[in-house]
Amino acid sequence: MSDQHIVSSFDRDLEGIQAHIMKMGGLVEKAILDAATSLETRDEELAEKVRAGDRAIDALEEQINEETARLIALRAPTAIDLRLILSVMKIAGNLERIGDYAKNMAKRTTVLSQMSPINGATAALRRMAREVELMLRDALDAYIQRDPDLAGDVVQRDHDVDQMYNALFREFLTFMMEDPRSITPCMHLHFIAKNTERMGDHVTSIAEQVIYLVTGEMPDEPRPKRDRTSHDASIAPEA
Repeated sequence: MSDQHIVSSFDRDLEGIQAHIMKMGGLVEKAILDAATSLETRDEELAEKVRAGDRAIDALEEQINEETARLIALRAPTAIDLRLILSVMKIAGNLERIGDYAKNMAKRTTVLSQMSPINGATAALRRMAREVELMLRDALDAYIQRDPDLAGDVVQRDHDVDQMYNALFREFLTFMMEDPRSITPCMHLHFIAKNTERMGDHVTSIAEQVIYLVTGEMPDEPRPKRDRTSHDASIAPEA
C-alpha cells in the first residue's frame, strides 16, 4: 500500500509539471504570433504586451525547474521516469528561449514603426513566424501523444524555416545595396529573421527531446542546414 501511495504521489506530481509545460507552451505560441502581428501592423501596444508577458513564461520555467528538482530529490525516480523528468526540463528551457526571441522581436516594433517600411518584409516574417508556431504546436502535441513520427516531421520542417530565412537574408542584402536608406531598417529586420530562425531550432530541439523520450535515443545525425549563405551573419540573441 505504501509503495502504491508513493507511485500515485509521483504520478500526480509529474502530471502537475507536465500541465505547466503545456501552459508554458501555449503562452509561447501566443507570444510568437503576437510579436509577428505587432511587427506587421506596427502595433506598439501589442508589442509591449508580448514583452511584459515574457515574465510569465520565465516564471513557469523557474517553477518547472524547482518542481522537477524536488521530484528527483524526494521520489528517486527510475531510469525511465528520470528520462522523462530530464526531458521536461530541457523542453522548458527551449520554450523559455523561444519566448526570449519573441520578446526581442517585439522590442524592434517600436523602432521599426518610426521608419519607412520595407516592401513585403513584415508579411514574410509573419509567415515565417507562423510556420515556427505551427511546428511548436505539433512538437507539443507529439510530446503529449508520445508520437516520435510527428516529432520527426517537425525536425524535417525546420528546413523550410531555414529556407525562408535564407531568402529573406538575400532580399535584405539586395535592398541595402540598392538603397542605402534601407540599411538601418533592414538590419533590424534581419535581426528579427535570425531570431525567428533560431526559434525554429529550439522547436526542433523540443521535437528531438520527444524522440529521445519515446525511443531512448537522440536522432542519429545532426540537423543539416540547407544553405550557409548567412552563416557569418548570425546575430546573438539579446537577454
